[in-house]
Amino acid sequence: MAETNAVHYRIFLKDPAAHLFEVSCRVTVPDPHGQAFALPAWIPGSYMVRDFARNVVAIDAQCASGPVDIRKIDKSTWRCAPYEGPLTVTCLIYAYELTVRSAWLDTTRGYFNGTSVFLAPRGMESQPCSVEIAAPVHTACANWRVATSLPKAPATEQYGFGLYQASDYDDLIDHPVEMGRFDLVSFKAGGISHDVVVSGRHRADQPRLARDLQRICETHIGMFGELPSIERYVFLVMAVGDGYGGLEHRASCSLLCKRSDLPMAGQEQIGEDYRTFLGLCSHEYFHTWNVKRIKPEAFVAYDLTREVHTRQLWAFEGITSYYDDLALVRSGLIKEESYLELLGQTATRVWRIPGRRMQSVADSSFDAWIKLYKPDENTPNAAVSYYSKGALLALAVDMRIRKDSGGQRTLDDLMRALWKEYGAAGRGVPEGAIEAMAATLAGVDLTDFFARYLHGTDDLPLAELLQPTGVRFVLRAAENEADKGGKADVEQDDKRPALGARTSENPLGARLDTVLSTGAAELAGLAGGDILVAIDGIRIDKRNLEKVINSYRAGDKVTAHAFRRDELMVFSVELQAAPLDTCEFVLVQDANETMLTARRSWLQPNGKNNG
Repeated sequence: MAETNAVHYRIFLKDPAAHLFEVSCRVTVPDPHGQAFALPAWIPGSYMVRDFARNVVAIDAQCASGPVDIRKIDKSTWRCAPYEGPLTVTCLIYAYELTVRSAWLDTTRGYFNGTSVFLAPRGMESQPCSVEIAAPVHTACANWRVATSLPKAPATEQYGFGLYQASDYDDLIDHPVEMGRFDLVSFKAGGISHDVVVSGRHRADQPRLARDLQRICETHIGMFGELPSIERYVFLVMAVGDGYGGLEHRASCSLLCKRSDLPMAGQEQIGEDYRTFLGLCSHEYFHTWNVKRIKPEAFVAYDLTREVHTRQLWAFEGITSYYDDLALVRSGLIKEESYLELLGQTATRVWRIPGRRMQSVADSSFDAWIKLYKPDENTPNAAVSYYSKGALLALAVDMRIRKDSGGQRTLDDLMRALWKEYGAAGRGVPEGAIEAMAATLAGVDLTDFFARYLHGTDDLPLAELLQPTGVRFVLRAAENEADKGGKADVEQDDKRPALGARTSENPLGARLDTVLSTGAAELAGLAGGDILVAIDGIRIDKRNLEKVINSYRAGDKVTAHAFRRDELMVFSVELQAAPLDTCEFVLVQDANETMLTARRSWLQPNGKNNG
């Protein structure tokens, strides 16, 4: 295989204890003017420049007669001296980042995304390539296996080290690889095998996990009507003490979770942690269609050397975020009330950030590269997430299409149309095409709707949109410790005080991570990064701050002592009333049959009532 491809890679566990991969790229017919090689600056699905070349420790080039001169020409590109025969470039790559986006190697586990380790030979990215994942020679790595959706060569055993193949460089970097001693369970959905690989120490009930994931996958497949053309799908799960993350790929996904998120034997109910994990799995699986195939026009040919901007991430991440939890109730895994609780959590995240009034979700999509992935103390005041606000916009679009079409069309129809017209056809979605398609399905002009809620910063009219389904949208003040176990009474609690800041623990007191715009703390002159140490002479820390604040009433003035850098400062703070920024979605108990029918169409497409 290596000899028949123009490009061949080999990756070897050079030194697991030092976290070093040795990766070579052999080009049969290099550029006669000097072959260039480059590592990507970012990985598709995670919109921030990460400069993976920073992990290259050493690099050299060899030909049949000996060393070839190789020099770095920019931050992530190297060029070899002109040579006509086969050329091999080998590099050592440091891999010790426990995320779903990069690479990891130690004596317990190996993992990599192709963007972190595989040099792209410039001008040859469209060529078929092969990669040898070499078996480790270290005793600590004995009995390791390989899990990846990358197609294997005929002579390579399933889950074995050996030769794998890819149609081009884009294909090569879209199949992450897990190496180690892992647990495996499989199920069928859409006529193909789905493998669940769990690494790390855990005590998960894997048969239960497979059954639940099967229901989620079948729900998504049923909505789209078919799977993309893939031979098998792989969930790569890394269980750790504390962690969360996911990244989609064309026939697999990488997931990082707490081991307590996984279901335990004998655990029949779906608790909050497991529900969160299932939502993560659902999210990444939905991406198999939405963003991996149905993708922005700007992503059809990825330029991995620089930022690639689009105002459509609200649809590709936001719509996916809408369907991830929706699939849990549609599959019957959770009840309607549980789904509405999740929806309330999403809405609360949006309503609690002043940035929703400053940045549109379209602009949030465009600025993902410099804002969403690079938050600071002012981010909640200046920006909104295209994930959470995008999910609520997807809900609103769904409800508008249902209402304006008389219940004949839904967002499901829009996704199926996107799949047929763009995803299955291999065409990119132009800017504005999704809005136009939604208007066509609704049968009305939605120009003003998208101007206000996609390109503008108006709050979504969720109460009005959900009324036909018999779901009530409620805004209330956040619960404090005294309210735990019961509902806050907004009418009786209009004097509850609020500082207007988000805090975290600090050895000296309570650190003000974010001071919210126009809140009491900001108006008093406090700033993000200040360490609050006392209020009216009472020592403050993260644990007692809420209790002390709640001993006052809105409108009261207090004296706050805080350190800014190493300087102790004094502030006069007039406490404000707690804002109504906690969102709830409540089932109307006396909903009429028309409402119940609309609700079943939304939450139980087949008419099954799990509520």
